[in-house]
Amino acid sequence: MNSVRFRLMILALAPMVLLMPLMLFLGMTRWTADYDQVLIANVESDLRIAEQYLSRLMVGTGEELQAVAGSVEFAQASPEDFDAFFDAKRGELDLDFLYYLSMQDVGDVQASWPVIDMAATGTSRTEIDIFSGPDLEAISPELAVRARLSLIETEAAVPTDRTVEDRGMVIHSATPVALPDRAGVLVGGVLLNRNLAFIDTINALVYLEEETGALRQGTATLFLDDVRVSTNVRLFEDVRALGTRVSAAVRGEVLGNGRTWLDRAFVVNDWYISGYLPLTDSFGTYVGMLYVGFLEEPFTAAKRNAFLWILGAFAAVLLLSAPLFLRLAKGIFAPLERMTHTMSLVQSGNLSARIDLGEARDEVGQVAGHLDDLLDQVQQRDRELRTLNQDLNDRVDKRTAELKRTNEKLEETFRQLVMSEKLASIGEITAGVAHEINNPVAVIQGNVDVIRESLGEGSAAIQTELGLVDRQVSRIQTIVGKLLQFARPGEFADLEQAVPVAPVVKDCLVLVNHVLSQGNIEVKTQTDTTLQVRIDPGELQQVLINLIMNAVQAMGGHGTLTLRVEPSDRDSIAGVAVSVQDTGPGIDPALIDQVFAPFYSTKQAEGTGLGLSISQTLIQRAGGLIRARNTPEGGACFEIWLPVHVPEQTKAIPVAAT
Repeated sequence: MNSVRFRLMILALAPMVLLMPLMLFLGMTRWTADYDQVLIANVESDLRIAEQYLSRLMVGTGEELQAVAGSVEFAQASPEDFDAFFDAKRGELDLDFLYYLSMQDVGDVQASWPVIDMAATGTSRTEIDIFSGPDLEAISPELAVRARLSLIETEAAVPTDRTVEDRGMVIHSATPVALPDRAGVLVGGVLLNRNLAFIDTINALVYLEEETGALRQGTATLFLDDVRVSTNVRLFEDVRALGTRVSAAVRGEVLGNGRTWLDRAFVVNDWYISGYLPLTDSFGTYVGMLYVGFLEEPFTAAKRNAFLWILGAFAAVLLLSAPLFLRLAKGIFAPLERMTHTMSLVQSGNLSARIDLGEARDEVGQVAGHLDDLLDQVQQRDRELRTLNQDLNDRVDKRTAELKRTNEKLEETFRQLVMSEKLASIGEITAGVAHEINNPVAVIQGNVDVIRESLGEGSAAIQTELGLVDRQVSRIQTIVGKLLQFARPGEFADLEQAVPVAPVVKDCLVLVNHVLSQGNIEVKTQTDTTLQVRIDPGELQQVLINLIMNAVQAMGGHGTLTLRVEPSDRDSIAGVAVSVQDTGPGIDPALIDQVFAPFYSTKQAEGTGLGLSISQTLIQRAGGLIRARNTPEGGACFEIWLPVHVPEQTKAIPVAAT
């Protein structure tokens, strides 16, 4: 489904395989609908011809009756001759009955028909009326027998318990007689039941081909209610379908609603394109139907054959055009497949693969040429990237070696710092021990001197022992001096060194960079002075590193470390202030005054508690001070103040108290 070839074939064949059949279907549907409309129009036209013939027959019957009523023969005939006269005229005019009613007879209930009532008032009228079996029997037993039909069970008709239809559908006509001696009404009629001449005449009028004189396939029927009383529809080959009934759908629409039916309908045993016209009697009641129609099957077969012929033609066109299309499409598919193959080779690592369609000048050839140019550029870029990558690897290896060496130096420096802190702790203890030793040594030396003075000349006897004591006391003092020198090396160092603070801060950051880089710590530095202070640079570095390490540990490896160096005067003495601020939890306010006490530590089982104490000692020895506080925004801040170096100054600067 993702193949370009497949999608192009779908796009190309879709109009032929999908759209054209759809258009054919829509066209055939429209053609079929129009064809059906033509058939309906034809049956409607046929129905109008049949209706006109029936109307003409009714009008002709009324006119003939009027002619008889006004004829000289009727005027001259005596009442005794009426039977012979009417029999002769009935045969002459093709009437099934003809009789005369005097004005007295017109008033009889049995003769009370609307057409007769109208004629009695002087107006001729002809209508279709339904005569019951007894009415026909009264007129003529022969008419009653002719009208009688056995009902035949018919598919799709309304169920009924009746088995016989004995009523007669009659063209009933009456005209007034205005002779002086025989005023009355002349009544005549034609029985339409089994009137095959009537129905065959309608069939001939409707379905006769004028060019050939042959009859088209068609049928005509006269219904009394829903029963075929006169028809040329065949129940069997030589048997007319008299007594069969119309379908329930047609009966309800035509007789129930009084509407003309123009549509296909089931007639006896097959489907017909049918037209049904409702018929009313002289009372205005729907009493029957006039039907014309023709078999639907020949037209259905014609439509089916036309549809199959079109489908066959379409299939033939498709079979003939598809190979030609595929041959033409191969000129597009082959280059596309070649492009796909080339891209697969490139994707697998063969950057030298090319499409190379030669001199192709169409759009596909232009695209292939552009792709080849792009592949040339990609291959060139790949070579350049490989060269750059090799150079980069060499530089990385070199830088890695340098960083390794730097890291080793940093680790060594860190070890030295740890050792310095340990030595500082030892020095603090040593100083305390030396002080404690000096007191008893001074007592011993004093007592030795008292012994010498007290004995005077007598001390010569124990001079050797006293000299031994002096030498051991001197030895003790030498040892204590060395211990003090070890404990307080700054007292023996040159305090007149001029140290710029900013470079020392930067050096400290370099030394602790390995610790800072292990966490997410942002370092901010602010150096607003180039003033120099009086302190041993190593001691200042030791103090700053100790404070920075404490800040990093307090922040837990992530936060902001701020280092500031700025000029600051204290008690009218110029100096430099150095602050180390973190964003950790800060110092417990109740314990903030104890942080510089020896052996105080918050790092359980990890520190000696001498770092801040040693730092305070070193700063105070340089004439400065150090203090701790919590910041309003959170975190702790350690501030160092050192006096500015002044070469001419020889007087010691008082040490500020913490």
